[in-house]
Amino acid sequence: MPRPKTEAAAYLNLYKLTIEKKRLEHELDAIDLRRHRIQKRLSFLSSQVAELDRSAQQFKTPATKEAAPDSAVFNTLFLEY
Repeated sequence: MPRPKTEAAAYLNLYKLTIEKKRLEHELDAIDLRRHRIQKRLSFLSSQVAELDRSAQQFKTPATKEAAPDSAVFNTLFLEY
């Protein structure tokens, strides 16, 4: 059975809506703060990755392909048991 429409019921609904609005605004502020922190951390991580990539490039040596030595260079020795 629904509540009768009275002034008290209207004020109760007004109070509930006001409380929910404040709660949602507070939650939105917390989400914005968390989003800002995450963006700041992502920016820091990106700069760290770029810096480490640059330092890794310094250690990287160009791949030199060494030719296999000719078999004539080696002296072969056969042993019999």
